[in-house]
Amino acid sequence: WWPGRSPALRRPPGQPDGRSRKKRKKDRRVVEFNQFEDGAKAGKVFGDQNKGGKGKRRKKSGGQDMQRQETQAQPMKAAKRKLRIDDTIRLADMAHQMGHKAQDLIKVLFGLGIMATINQALDFDTATVVAGEFGYEVENVSFDEQEFLLPSEKDKPEDMAPRPPVVTIMGHVDHGKTSLLDAIRSTNVTDGEAGGITQHIGAYHVATNRGEVVFLDTPGHEAFTTMRMRGAQVTDIVVLVVAADDGVMDQTREAIAHSQAAGVPMVVAVNKVDKEGANPDNVKRELAEMGLIPEDWGGETIFAHVSAKQRTGLDELLELILLQAEVLELKANPDKFGRGHIVEAKLDKGRGPVGTMLIAEGTVNQGDSFVCGVHHGKVRAMFDDQARKIDSAGPAIPVEIQGFDGVPDAGDELVVVSDEKVARRIASQRLQKQREKELAGKAKVTLESFLASRPNEEAQNLNLIVKADVQGSLEAVTEALNKLSTDEIKIQVVHGGAGAITESDILLAGASEAIIIGFNVRPNLKVKEIAEQENVQIRFYDIIYKLVNDVKDAMSGMLTPDIEEVYLGQAEVRDTFSVPKVGTVAGSYVTDGKITRNAQIRLLRGGVVVYTGRLASLKRFKDDVKEVAKGYECGMGLEKFNDIKVGDAIEAFEEREVARTID
Repeated sequence: WWPGRSPALRRPPGQPDGRSRKKRKKDRRVVEFNQFEDGAKAGKVFGDQNKGGKGKRRKKSGGQDMQRQETQAQPMKAAKRKLRIDDTIRLADMAHQMGHKAQDLIKVLFGLGIMATINQALDFDTATVVAGEFGYEVENVSFDEQEFLLPSEKDKPEDMAPRPPVVTIMGHVDHGKTSLLDAIRSTNVTDGEAGGITQHIGAYHVATNRGEVVFLDTPGHEAFTTMRMRGAQVTDIVVLVVAADDGVMDQTREAIAHSQAAGVPMVVAVNKVDKEGANPDNVKRELAEMGLIPEDWGGETIFAHVSAKQRTGLDELLELILLQAEVLELKANPDKFGRGHIVEAKLDKGRGPVGTMLIAEGTVNQGDSFVCGVHHGKVRAMFDDQARKIDSAGPAIPVEIQGFDGVPDAGDELVVVSDEKVARRIASQRLQKQREKELAGKAKVTLESFLASRPNEEAQNLNLIVKADVQGSLEAVTEALNKLSTDEIKIQVVHGGAGAITESDILLAGASEAIIIGFNVRPNLKVKEIAEQENVQIRFYDIIYKLVNDVKDAMSGMLTPDIEEVYLGQAEVRDTFSVPKVGTVAGSYVTDGKITRNAQIRLLRGGVVVYTGRLASLKRFKDDVKEVAKGYECGMGLEKFNDIKVGDAIEAFEEREVARTID
């Protein structure tokens, strides 16, 4: 007992002092905890005493660890050993569903030769193999779009109704394809085309006294090969137009090859029979050599002599087309959801994305929901080829549809579905698959891609941004540009789109150091100002010939010039002189050509090059001269070289740069 000490601070009797104070506190805490019989209360008090301390967190985390270990230690029951996955599944999610560690799955994949991480997505086949190693079955529960797109029942014969034939006009450029179609439709299409050349695919519905015919007019330029092939795929009959005064040309042969590959019957229209120098028999002979033997020669190919300018022979041509259509017995079921292909697509300033569709079967009505490639939409408005608004259209009818959520690709299949939710889901799934495919393609490393990724100072890239008025032109221009790539200069289309040139295109061109190519499109004033600020070059074209030629010229300017060696002359060393502070001077006689002061020279000894360099001096007697012609003597000093002997030959030459061109 200490005198003057407060009773509250006095040590209780029998309690050791000093070092055991911590133990006393610990014992008191344990005693207080054990005083409670109710475990819940005890836990509450214990938690209150440790509130904000480390004990609570340690207890909580320890409990989670134990719980996780119990979960991983307890695999699924035999009846539940089935995994339900989508097309792909993350490795970590798969391990969690199976109740195994992710490391175990990684080991299995490593044994299969696949290096995988915990966040890697496994496709359905790989997941099936891995799950089989642990005794699990895999069930694919992904969304199957074919359930909504494929018809549930086959078309019955009584439901089929006759439909108009789809006729594609093909042939060489300037052989009169569009003019022939103009004569049939009594319109003039070529007046609206730049240079009188068809730049787009046009679909036209023509009603005659004998029946209805749908015409597809395809461009004749060789760069539009893809578009012509697409025309052959959706067509029933091909009309091959050949000029009587020109005969079979390169694109005529291409058109025949595309038609034969598609298995489409052909009707040959020999055009310009009224022109001076026309020789239809010559056309028949050339086509007969290619296997198209006329009927009057004992073959099966139908020939018609027409003149688009004089409008002669058109009735006979239409009659032959309808006769061929009767033989084919073209029928389709109009009483079902519409299905067809996009012939052309563009971004209209006032109406948004617009697509020209050729209906293959069924009926498309205004208000129908549809899916087209990675896009979906609802038919807001529908127009025929004469720009008249219509409410519905049946098989083989070309219509212009408004209501896409984006510009579709030409050639995409458009399918009408039951409601907008299904269309949106199918389109989003297709877009997701397309992105995964692109990412997988970028991530895949091969020897070729690795070598191509190595920096190469000699190779150059010409970056381009292509904007066209319609999707078909964009595709054709891009293909034509890609064909121009060489080993030294790669054409890289950074971005392509249908529609006007926008501010984002300018910014992208500035970031990627690209040139913008505008095909049948023009920018507004604001876009022009931004292009000037960003120093972005915009080139405008309306004919593909000029576009390709200009890009060729630009590529030729990027090529490093060839160094061409030009021989000037030769001199013979007849004596040598040693001059102080100058070195050895060769007393020479010019035997051929001339020797110039600034020329490069080679010193030849016995026909072997001993030295290559430049002249240090060129004199006649004591005077410096610019050149010495054949038959004269001179004295020559070589730069930093004195080992000159009598009998050596000095050859003079110069190197010139020669501009290269793209073939």
